Amino acid sequence: MTTFCIWCCEPTHLPIPAEKPGTMRSSLTLVGTLWAFLSLVTAVASSTSYFLPYWLFGSQLGKPVSFSTFRRCNYPVRGEGQSLIMVEECGRYASFSAIPSLAWQMCTVVTGAGCALLLLVALAAVLGCCMEELISRMMGRCMGAAQFVGGLLISSGCALYPLGWNSPEIMQTCGNVSNQFQLGTCRLGWAYYCAGGGAAAAMLICTWLSCFAGRNPKPVMLVESIMRNTNSYTMELNHCLKS
Repeated sequence: MTTFCIWCCEPTHLPIPAEKPGTMRSSLTLVGTLWAFLSLVTAVASSTSYFLPYWLFGSQLGKPVSFSTFRRCNYPVRGEGQSLIMVEECGRYASFSAIPSLAWQMCTVVTGAGCALLLLVALAAVLGCCMEELISRMMGRCMGAAQFVGGLLISSGCALYPLGWNSPEIMQTCGNVSNQFQLGTCRLGWAYYCAGGGAAAAMLICTWLSCFAGRNPKPVMLVESIMRNTNSYTMELNHCLKS
């Protein structure tokens, strides 16, 4: 019986690693690494602001009240004797149709879609820092275009938000003098500015940096790369068995 041992192969036939074991390769340039970091920051800032009910501040029955597009802090309920009392807690509206105005319903959908798009791009960009052939120059530019669309959606949501200030629920909070693009006694909160700032940074800065993010000029499919490396090791093994 003939026994083959792959360790009997000559050293020259074995694949030589191009770099030290454990070294992590990136498919991004230095500018691309900065792009990935800023993409993550803008996505987290916009998404966090989207979920926090601090877009609009006012007062009702002597208590502070705040809103986002689909959440509210502190709301009135009927107490004993049919008198109104304020419940001091934050929560979302019971249903989508319970959101005070059509403009805020549209803002919820549009802004949510933009945040989801920015998060997906940011996740792919971070993975590109760890995987060698994930993001090419062309892929980076496509991801930058997706960031521009995501930022545009969030900006559109911010533009739609003032259209809902004439709803009865908002007017009760803003001294009954608020109207579309007129705050009355209310004021805009920090989360509104944070969402708009994150969208602007994604549209202007991240989109521009994405043009220089990819290291490889042409897209290389990750599956093709794995298959190529597998075929290389298979050929070396066959060579050893035939020796």
